[in-house]
Amino acid sequence: MSAVINRVTSLVEEKIAGTDLFIVDIKMLPNNKLMILIDGDKGVEIDKCAAISRHVGFHVEEENLIDHAYTLEVSSPGLDYPLKLNRQFVKNIGRTVVIKFNDGSKKEGKLIAATDSAVTIEETVKEKGKKALQVENQYTFDQITEIKVTVSFK
Repeated sequence: MSAVINRVTSLVEEKIAGTDLFIVDIKMLPNNKLMILIDGDKGVEIDKCAAISRHVGFHVEEENLIDHAYTLEVSSPGLDYPLKLNRQFVKNIGRTVVIKFNDGSKKEGKLIAATDSAVTIEETVKEKGKKALQVENQYTFDQITEIKVTVSFK
């Protein structure tokens, strides 16, 4: 199956070359769904997903890469999908994120910086009997299991 993923990856890279789009994930799910997640520095338009789908679908069929029935899905990662790549972190600076740590704890705050090894968030810290303070904290990726953008309806 990795040969299929490798070929699909090269097909997607070929189609998005010269754009601000990038691959977040490509995988074949157990239900025979080939899932391609694409993102862009300014988001992803539906027509770009459709063009990638047509390109990949044509070549998968033409080259007979998958010898059984499958479903092809090309989309941007939704809010329920964790951020994985540095470009995604940079794109989401200023948004509220929830970080899950290796020890099971969680923190929520505004993403204010990202490097290849860490993220910095501004979080609200409230001590008993004192006014809440905004504090910047940096967390390295080896401390973190998952980071997701959260939506606030305030």
